Amino acid sequence: MQISELLAQETLRLILLTGEPVGEITGVVVTDLPRPGRYLSGGELVLTGMMWRHRPSDSEVFVDHLVRAGVTALAAGDARLGHVPDDLVAACRARGLALIEVPIEVSFGAIIDVVDRRMAGEQRLALGRHRRIFAAVAEGAGLPELFRMAHDELGLTGGVVSATGRVIAGEVPDASRLALEFLRAVRLPHVTADPRTIFTVDRSPRVAGWALVLDGDVNPEIGYELASCVALERTRMEEGRRVERRLLEQLVGLAGSADLPELSARMRTCGLDVAAPYAIVACTALRSGASDGPDAATLGGLVLEELLDRSVVAVAAADAGLALVPLRDSLEELTTVLTARAAAVAGPGVRLSLGVSAALTGPAAIRGGIEEAGYARRMADAREGGLVTSDEIYTHALLLATVPDDIRRGFASRLLDPLFGYDRRHQADLVRTLSTFLDCAGSWNVCAERLHVHVNTVRYRIKRVEELTGRNLTTMADRVDLYLALRAS
Repeated sequence: MQISELLAQETLRLILLTGEPVGEITGVVVTDLPRPGRYLSGGELVLTGMMWRHRPSDSEVFVDHLVRAGVTALAAGDARLGHVPDDLVAACRARGLALIEVPIEVSFGAIIDVVDRRMAGEQRLALGRHRRIFAAVAEGAGLPELFRMAHDELGLTGGVVSATGRVIAGEVPDASRLALEFLRAVRLPHVTADPRTIFTVDRSPRVAGWALVLDGDVNPEIGYELASCVALERTRMEEGRRVERRLLEQLVGLAGSADLPELSARMRTCGLDVAAPYAIVACTALRSGASDGPDAATLGGLVLEELLDRSVVAVAAADAGLALVPLRDSLEELTTVLTARAAAVAGPGVRLSLGVSAALTGPAAIRGGIEEAGYARRMADAREGGLVTSDEIYTHALLLATVPDDIRRGFASRLLDPLFGYDRRHQADLVRTLSTFLDCAGSWNVCAERLHVHVNTVRYRIKRVEELTGRNLTTMADRVDLYLALRAS
């Protein structure tokens, strides 16, 4: 309701003393507290009987609190003083706050009734328009039509973004930042500083979800209704992808088969060019503290589709989501894009682990590519998340990644705990010396130079390492054991 509409109510006989008759009234608050700012959220019409005024200087204090809170207007009653004092008029005029005089014979209750009736009518009208939008979407209107109607019917603008910052529909400037706010928000809806209001589209985990972003501080009831419309359209879009996922599941299930013609036919059915290069990507997504929702493999597949702009489908295999990705650019470009987007999505409470195979061609390479991507993904998981390519797995790191965590930790602990304990008790540096010595291929002089100590100091420390671990660092077998223990720790 506008101030001008309230002033136009002849039965109230309100008089505008200062300011302009413009501004939206979002509610009514009656107060006689001298410092009411903490109880105001902005946009209100404040009604006061001026019981707070004991001296002229009180007016400036009272009005300052209203202005800081962002109220739309102040209406002062004449009942106590018989008029609105000049000091209150001056304070409001100096601060640009609209001040309305309420005659003695007009009750605050009458003003509240007028405002409440008008606002209730406006809200019913807005909800009616919104339900017309919902009906249009239910009958098949797509997202572009949804946002056109939201603008025409409700005056709302905005769009939909994925957790990776991809704009799915509408217009969302600074989509990457808003996607990050969507992921990090303690609760939704979330109002940004702009302000814009962010709603979750459906019950999907945020890391694989969509966000509805609307300009302004939007009524939650209206926003949730629009979000449900977007969710309905997303469900329609998912229906078509289910067939594609089923075809990919069949292709993955046949991988390793000797029937290459059948595999080739399956690849073509999945929209893959048999002669073009592709890569296989494996992904898991873990949410700490989450006891419901999809498992790490299923969620990994959903996240992987969003990371790849839904240009492919992914399926949940035994322990990870899998996708066959045509290499329209280079493999390096694919890994760069995935690394950047995964870093944006992962955060507190979410761990993404991705493995990428080498560039592959033809149906015979699918099985090996799945194994490569799987080993790389497990290595990434051992590193607490991130992306690992096939180039990294053909080393000792592959062996460590395939060993169960408890066995790997036990192996490292048995060999290195005596050294860590000695370093803590004596403020020594045996562990770092051992690591540097092995990196220098057992060269005393090079190790001493790197550590900036005398060569005899290195000899003494290595002797202590041998005594504490029971290993002989002149033998290759013991050097390998200690090297692996350091990498596993």
